[in-house]
Amino acid sequence: MRQLFIALTVMLAWCSGAGAQDRSITVASTTSTEQSGLFGYLLPQFTKASGISVKVVAVGTGQALDIGRRGDADVVFVHDRPAEDKFMSEGQGVKRFDVMYNDFVIVGPKADPAHIAGDKDVADALRKIAAAKAPFISRGDRSGTYEAELRLWKDAGIDLAAAKGSWYREIGQGMGPALNMAASSNAYVLSDRGTWLSFKNRGDLAILTEGDRRLFNQYGVMLVNPAKHPNVKAQDGQAFIDWLISPAGQTTIAGYKVGGEQLFFPNASH
Repeated sequence: MRQLFIALTVMLAWCSGAGAQDRSITVASTTSTEQSGLFGYLLPQFTKASGISVKVVAVGTGQALDIGRRGDADVVFVHDRPAEDKFMSEGQGVKRFDVMYNDFVIVGPKADPAHIAGDKDVADALRKIAAAKAPFISRGDRSGTYEAELRLWKDAGIDLAAAKGSWYREIGQGMGPALNMAASSNAYVLSDRGTWLSFKNRGDLAILTEGDRRLFNQYGVMLVNPAKHPNVKAQDGQAFIDWLISPAGQTTIAGYKVGGEQLFFPNASH
């Protein structure tokens, strides 16, 4: 009888442990949240607070939203407001929340063949790069950064289809590979500041253009709609969102620094 009691106790403990381990969600997010190191800092603190583990699929924003559309993620955490609004208008998300922001910068070789260093007008800087036909690396991957880059070329009055040649290289990869390629080829590139600050292989690159209001970079989070995708873990996904926009989550985001410099600035509204 005692052995049976012990066996039942062990089985119950195992079952409860397995149940706790099963609390997990999938978040489709951008390469910048992953490659900047933010998730490595943020997610363990969420898991500690909630008991919910998080699997991240880090891709460009366009791909992340497509993963949400297929119901292959519980939450999408991205940074391309027009694309996010489209996702919501399709009924793919439950509600969108602002989480944090940082900004984009134009990084380039210190020799600066296009002479954009210190230029606070990003459109002017891009016109100079195009006129000089200076090497420029574009992500070309439907990411929020790539979509922002395309809007900036348009703001600059540059018809990219007509202007681009061998100087403009679309690589179809994330921010880290784009920065690596820019470093190895002494090229210009548009980067989110967070990934740049975490990037070690800078070579001869430096920030050359920053501070234009058009370089503002907002991040939003949405629960994938369980009415469209019944497999979505709505309760645990919403728990992650609620934590991100709570004082605890916002303080955690603000606390992530590289070399003493804050990478993301929380701005959730309640």
